[in-house]
Amino acid sequence: MRFCSLGSGSGGNATVVEAREGARVHRVLVDCGFSLRELELRLARAGLQPADLHAIFVTHEHGDHVGCALTLARRYRLPLWMSRGTWRAIDADGEGVELRFARDGEAIAIGALQLRPFTVPHDAAEPLQLRCSDGAASLALLTDAGSITAHLLEQLRGCGALLLECNHDAQMLARSRYPASLKARIGGSHGHLSNATAASILAECLHGGLRHIVAAHLSEQNNTPDLARAALAAACGAASADILVADPAEGFDWLDLR
Repeated sequence: MRFCSLGSGSGGNATVVEAREGARVHRVLVDCGFSLRELELRLARAGLQPADLHAIFVTHEHGDHVGCALTLARRYRLPLWMSRGTWRAIDADGEGVELRFARDGEAIAIGALQLRPFTVPHDAAEPLQLRCSDGAASLALLTDAGSITAHLLEQLRGCGALLLECNHDAQMLARSRYPASLKARIGGSHGHLSNATAASILAECLHGGLRHIVAAHLSEQNNTPDLARAALAAACGAASADILVADPAEGFDWLDLR
């Protein structure tokens, strides 16, 4: 099992998760927050093309996550998974799309991959994040949430890799030129995770089998890679260099879970 990012930030998010079973490979694109042309270019950089995908999972309806998902699903005949609330919020024409609905806690099997969606507190209609497993290793993706819940922590514990939103540094957000209402939304319980909150989540989920820690969805205005790395490194007793940051333009290359 392995995964890579095609980019992560307010301009767009997309992650590819892959599992092998003998000679067969299954891949899921988690979020699709780019134009079709841009997504194809980013897939090519990872050595893939849309035809190499087996499904798309959209976590929620915000544009930096849904992007070209319907166009991609329709053009390449890919199953498109999301919650019913997300679909209602998108309010789009689903003709020609193989639409499938996901729910909290209900496993989705895509070949060797098992996806387990879980609810998170975020200002969207019915947001779901994901725990992915091939039966031997697990990865959890948490890119949009405003606060910690017991349910969220339960899904993240025991994973071999964690991709955690580190959206903002609280002090940078407070000093920013954002209007007060936007600051309150971002920093609120249904907004985005700060470095400090992400670090608290990581501290709750530490175990000996945790191989990869990735900071994702960083704000270009209210955070820096160095601040995100430092916060997560302090939470797990690692060096800052051991923490990977998903770049908005480049994402990150394949990481193996075996």
